[in-house]
Amino acid sequence: QVQLVESGGGLVQAGGTLRLSCAASGRASSSYVMGWFRQAPRKEREFVAAINRSGGSTYYTDSVKGRFTISRDNAKNTVYLQMNSLKPEDTAVYYCAASNSYSIVVIRTTRGYDYWGQGTQVTISS
Repeated sequence: QVQLVESGGGLVQAGGTLRLSCAASGRASSSYVMGWFRQAPRKEREFVAAINRSGGSTYYTDSVKGRFTISRDNAKNTVYLQMNSLKPEDTAVYYCAASNSYSIVVIRTTRGYDYWGQGTQVTISS
């Protein structure tokens, strides 16, 4: 089992940057695929990015490609989401999640994740 705690959210202007962190405790995060999801008000939680156990492969939803970068430091049990060129439509609560799955299809879905953090608010002003 793993516990996840996100940090780094905040309020920034459009075009700005934020870096989210997700600290894992308990079982080593290197045992899991790690993902970031987000949920805007009155919308379903959606996939943002994922990274495989070694950090060698990353996956993104189309709307963030070229702007967001997911990375991980297994020695620190931490996953990051670097967010550049932020837009008002990026406003949401961002969640970190850990998956036992080995499917590159399943890790794009909320049901593919076994553990979730509490979320961190990201607000982008226009």
